Amino acid sequence: MKSGAGVFIASQTTLGHAALVPEIALYLASEITPIWQATEDHLASAGIEPPFWAFPWPGSQILARHILDHPETVRGRTVLDFACGNGLAGIAAMKAGARHVMACDIDPMALDAVRLNAALNDVTIETWQGDMVGQQPACDLLICGDVCYNQTMAAHILPWLRQCASRHEVWLADPGRSYAPQGDFDVIARCDVPTSLELEDRSVRQTVLCRLHATSSGAPAPIVRKGAL
Repeated sequence: MKSGAGVFIASQTTLGHAALVPEIALYLASEITPIWQATEDHLASAGIEPPFWAFPWPGSQILARHILDHPETVRGRTVLDFACGNGLAGIAAMKAGARHVMACDIDPMALDAVRLNAALNDVTIETWQGDMVGQQPACDLLICGDVCYNQTMAAHILPWLRQCASRHEVWLADPGRSYAPQGDFDVIARCDVPTSLELEDRSVRQTVLCRLHATSSGAPAPIVRKGAL
């Protein structure tokens, strides 16, 4: 039985799939304005985040596509899907044979969407609500996408991701956001991801999946504008 949030999500979305990942069914918004307004009206008093979970962002699409095409990268491993949104990348990891996936997001409604989407795809994903930055996650692989969309977010997250990279493998997917990391990464994959003009300023974004290196001496990693990736 769906929770109250689950009923709301199902009523405001339709079943669909991301352009790069037709194997995975998702509850997605068909138009941006109605879902954005409905969510703001429904949750204004609770101060919940806008419905980023209702859309398949480019970073999560390239993560999911690469994982499904290369299941050996996650098979038998514990995966953390950080800033998970609708859980697309984490679901791909479970379908590809990951031993365990935890999806983390600050938005509790995003985690409701993750649980609904996981059930659609016959996988189980653990969810964790809150800001995990500063903690030491128990995982073999940390994956995240589209976390460099503003300077405040990038400055908060990237130094921690670099620290995590000294203990775990860390993958970051970025579609040319302004505050992407500079240097000290290996490019794993690169592709053009179809996007919506309602969400982006173009119909396609070249998106890069990289493996982050740890910053020497734990110093904060540099942040640069103009999409260094």
